[in-house]
Amino acid sequence: MSASSNLDMWRDLPAAQQPDWPDRGELDRVVAELAGLPPLVFAGECDRLKAEMAAVARGEAFVLQGGDCAETFAGATAENVRDKLKSLLQMAIVLTYAGRVPVVKIGRLAGQFAKPRSKPVEVRDGVELPAYRGDMVNGFDFTAEARRPDPARLLRAYHSSSATLNLARAFTKGGYADLRQVHAWNQDFVAESPAGRRYEQLAREIDQALAFMRACGAEPGEFHTVEFYSSHEALILDYDRALTRIDSRTGLPYDVSAHMVWIGERTRQLDGAHVEFFSKIRNPIGVKLGPTTTPEEAIALVEKLNPDNEPGRLTFISRMGAGRVREALPTLVEKVRASGATVAWICDPMHGNTFEAPSGHKTRRLDDVLDEVAGFFEVHHSLGTHPGGIHIEFTGDDVTECVGGGHGIVEEDLALRYETACDPRLNRSQSLDLAFRVAELYRSA
Repeated sequence: MSASSNLDMWRDLPAAQQPDWPDRGELDRVVAELAGLPPLVFAGECDRLKAEMAAVARGEAFVLQGGDCAETFAGATAENVRDKLKSLLQMAIVLTYAGRVPVVKIGRLAGQFAKPRSKPVEVRDGVELPAYRGDMVNGFDFTAEARRPDPARLLRAYHSSSATLNLARAFTKGGYADLRQVHAWNQDFVAESPAGRRYEQLAREIDQALAFMRACGAEPGEFHTVEFYSSHEALILDYDRALTRIDSRTGLPYDVSAHMVWIGERTRQLDGAHVEFFSKIRNPIGVKLGPTTTPEEAIALVEKLNPDNEPGRLTFISRMGAGRVREALPTLVEKVRASGATVAWICDPMHGNTFEAPSGHKTRRLDDVLDEVAGFFEVHHSLGTHPGGIHIEFTGDDVTECVGGGHGIVEEDLALRYETACDPRLNRSQSLDLAFRVAELYRSA
């Protein structure tokens, strides 16, 4: 069987959360065009991330993975990309310096254009239309025309991802990520934010440390650029299959739409199309595990997705909810470890803590997010395993989508700047609050 035909075995299996494309001929045309476009990332970069994830699995590094819940085409601007990177870099600085741990930086960007939905349709005032599944599939406006799945959007997702990655590379390699910029990242923020003031104190300490190292004649290149990786939930299989290439170095297939891709809680069926497709690509991959996951399911996923037990290949992303993490996670971690599987564990403290405010806005409490992260650390510390990272939805903007934090956002404030295309995100101040809390948890291990 050829490598390409092997990659298409998923087509014979049930595929959850796929759009009901009205024109299969148009989809086939778009997929063929995507298959001829240049890769967005390179296999060697994916391998480098896999090596860094292996260090996480060994307990030698920590993952910071984050970005938008659902990217939008309109959001792929230089300002938006810069502000998301700025927030991610600030969080990474806090974790690296205050937590004293190397941080692997992975963005939820340049491909996070599709979202699974709990219901295939949305009803407003008696009108039923297809649910919004992300800009890769259909439009947000509640009209029949906007909600019609359009295969041409797959091409727009590719080109938007390409522009976003180009910007991210320019910012992270062109001087913006230089450690001497730690103050500049905060100039518009420090005066009005408790988290910003705390960050500014840390930045001063970093300046002093850098000055000392320069005086000693040490100024490594790592101080001036950062390694930054892209990731997304590989939900729309036609898109990710079209962007899968055979690596000329090794003859192995890589999904070159992102450095890392993950399977969501709603699409991790062992006999489903997503798990089958992921079993064939060689990227570092993740799987979201909710509170109903059994140890047997987790071990079966290991056997299917990483049968050679390759370090750095597989990451389990737990999304339990603050009220369940301490009871649901320990058995999973314990049984997976007992099986001999080499996996990295990271915590998604967002998706298990969503509720609807009286105003109708979906939201999350920062205290619940912090509590789930604390529970995640407690579980790993009690078992002697490594709490390998966090996976969060955040933005660089001062939105009002989650309640709590230094500015004390309350439910009545949600309508002020509720801008997400799907789920509520932490704003910049709340993200820094989280980073400082995680650093404290890491150092207390």
